[in-house]
Amino acid sequence: MKERIITGVLGAVGFLLLTYLGDWYYTGLMFVLAVLAFLEYANMKQFALTSLQTVIGVGLATCFFVSGLMKVHVVPPYAFLQDPYPIMFGLTLYLVLIVLSRNQFDLFQMAYLFVGAIYIGYGFSYMMQTIWKPNGLAWSLLVILVTWANDSGAYFIGKRWGKHKLWPDISPNKTIEGSLGGVLFGLVMSLIICLVSGLGGFIFAVGIGLLITIVGQMGDLVESAWKRSVGVKDSGTILPGHGGVLDRFDSLIFTFIILYLVQVV
Repeated sequence: MKERIITGVLGAVGFLLLTYLGDWYYTGLMFVLAVLAFLEYANMKQFALTSLQTVIGVGLATCFFVSGLMKVHVVPPYAFLQDPYPIMFGLTLYLVLIVLSRNQFDLFQMAYLFVGAIYIGYGFSYMMQTIWKPNGLAWSLLVILVTWANDSGAYFIGKRWGKHKLWPDISPNKTIEGSLGGVLFGLVMSLIICLVSGLGGFIFAVGIGLLITIVGQMGDLVESAWKRSVGVKDSGTILPGHGGVLDRFDSLIFTFIILYLVQVV
């Protein structure tokens, strides 16, 4: 517990500092996290980090990330990096690699890496794009802090009062009590940030708070399902007491993807 708290506090301070600095500081952080997250993802399936399959995946995630910079008009547009060209190019590379490897690299391995590159690349890209938009800092802090409050509330309430399993087949440690505690903590944080920043009033704060907390918990379950499918407990060990980058950003990745799809950010 002590190690978890120390890592959490130090990590949060550094993360929030770069978020406050914004622009290229935050963008650089998001890119580094995206690369680390994909390497963890590949390693969960025991792909060598220097293998051609993994390198292609990193390249794809990078292309998806850079395409986000073009969408917010901070880098010149390049036709090759505009959707759907990176997706189709990556698909072609992986299909050719299946043939050249004589099925040593098969369709199922390809699907695993391809989905991961799309999910992680676009997820961190949407996080990055938000900071460049009007009120980007306020929106970024809203989503990040509500998600952290959600995670913390679910963890501590679940650990203290959790009795009824939420979804044991996917994540055996999560409880209904913890889930409700996370929603409550997230709503309180949403109210505070919305009222302080002026993003919206009470109804808006409750609505966006509910959306972020519910979607964030689903993102957590998505990664839990991945980890169970490959038989690992944590995505990595880079964050003592917390696991890997994916373990800490699973909720945020999914949340920013959904918020982008419904055109909230």
